[in-house]
Amino acid sequence: MIKNILLGTYTRNKSEGIYQIQLDTEKGVLDNLTLVTKETSPTYLTKSQAGNLYSVTTQNDEGGASSYDAKLNFLNAVTEEGAPLCYVAVDEDRQLLYGANYHKGEVNVYHIKEDGSLDAAAAVYHDEETGPHKNQNTAHVHYTDLTPDNRLVVCDLGTDHVQTYDVDQSGSLTEVAAYVTQPGCGPRHLVFHPQEDIAYLFGELDNTVAVLAYNSEDGSFSLLQTISTVPDDFTGESAGAAIRISKDGKFLYASNRGHNSIVVYQISEDGKSLETIQFISTEGDGPRDFNLSPENDYVVCGNQNTDNLSLYRRDAATGLLELLQKDIYAPECVCVYFD
Repeated sequence: MIKNILLGTYTRNKSEGIYQIQLDTEKGVLDNLTLVTKETSPTYLTKSQAGNLYSVTTQNDEGGASSYDAKLNFLNAVTEEGAPLCYVAVDEDRQLLYGANYHKGEVNVYHIKEDGSLDAAAAVYHDEETGPHKNQNTAHVHYTDLTPDNRLVVCDLGTDHVQTYDVDQSGSLTEVAAYVTQPGCGPRHLVFHPQEDIAYLFGELDNTVAVLAYNSEDGSFSLLQTISTVPDDFTGESAGAAIRISKDGKFLYASNRGHNSIVVYQISEDGKSLETIQFISTEGDGPRDFNLSPENDYVVCGNQNTDNLSLYRRDAATGLLELLQKDIYAPECVCVYFD
């Protein structure tokens, strides 16, 4: 079977926008890289159930989000002065799109109109005290996505905060809880366990995953465990990037830029603890993003700095990864999205 994968990129060097590559699941091969639409630095992608594509965009020194129909025809872009977003997520129930603006410390909310195009709805700026790390000079919103009970959770790498918001139908945000990480953690992304009220928070700056209990009554988080994402004997510089969880909730994966690896954890039956079971090289530099195939039998990793993808077969029983391909050309890839 052929699976289409969309690739979000920077367009600083050779990339021209959003690419597609195909995964042949019978042969275990990635092939047929094509440019599907020209776009300026579409660094994160997501799709709605209606098939519309939403992308980070930069246009005329303004940043925001672009919308495309199911055939990837451009619909519109909503931008504002300043830096672009770094993350986008769809809220199907409210027909909203959420965006994280790293450089401006801003959460953006957009209405999804009937034709799939966007309108600006709301924005929230973060002004909490920043952390001690050199990269925490200001608020840096890096992730904006839904909790299992349809609140909005936001990771702010600059302030060491994970904030939870109630969202009304208009897109207005009301903060209901804030979890503060250990200083210098730099919370980047998180994923929720598919069955339990547990989240796994990736600290970009301190190379950790924190296991958090989520309280759906008030939207708060509490710490259960912290575990390193790099080996104990690693002494170089590294920074966390992407984090993914298997559909069965048994295994967690995270990528390290610097150590240039994917770390694999076995998740306890109750979801409350992690055990490291594998480090595997990404066969490139700067694994900004990776993703599991819909059936969770393959993993595709994008190495931003070396313009290559790596393909792994995943063992469903053990969670372990086996390298199948490396050096697959993909320019400046920073987002891997199974279409």
